[in-house]
Amino acid sequence: MINNPYKLLGVSKDTPFKEIKSAYRALAKKFHPDTGGDAKKILAINAAWEILKNAESKTKDSSGKEINQKYTDNYQTPRNQGSGKDKEISLWLKVVYIPIDRLMGEVLNPFPTKLKNLSADPYDDLLMASFCEYIEKSQRKLIKVKDIYQSIPTPLEAKHFSLMLYQCFSELQDGINEWERYTAGYVESYLHDGNEMLLKAKKKRFLLKKEKMNF
Repeated sequence: MINNPYKLLGVSKDTPFKEIKSAYRALAKKFHPDTGGDAKKILAINAAWEILKNAESKTKDSSGKEINQKYTDNYQTPRNQGSGKDKEISLWLKVVYIPIDRLMGEVLNPFPTKLKNLSADPYDDLLMASFCEYIEKSQRKLIKVKDIYQSIPTPLEAKHFSLMLYQCFSELQDGINEWERYTAGYVESYLHDGNEMLLKAKKKRFLLKKEKMNF
């Protein structure tokens, strides 16, 4: 039982989340068993981090609901204007698919370079800082992706395409999550699994682009 996760990580409740994450990463690196650290200590550090990370996620989810409402208000099809099948699909592609595809590209396109750079020396602070910055930016983009996806109803004719899109950004999210886990404890399997998930997401995004041509 962690009584005070802030104290364990050497931060306070007023410390910005980015600095809390940096403090946790430094402690994880210091006490990781692979580098001669204390196994019991790293377990307590990881538990404290999970508590604070989950609290931050709930805050982001709450903000996301407001963003989602903004998209809904701006893009709902007016009832008094009617909505033919072509018009509904065109609107959905413009408001949902195209912005999501752009955001997914902003996450997927840099990832091979980011992985290559980190592989040079995972324990280098500057390389890890750059890698973590990429992950943080990616997480923010993926929050936007989820908000956009829920912003307007999917036309019946685009249900299958919409499901493919959901599977694509879910795979992408899982991959980024695995990489984030790697930065916390330097466990190689997280890095490998994340890479595989990102590659699958990249292939699915390519298939989506081909499928879009059918509309």
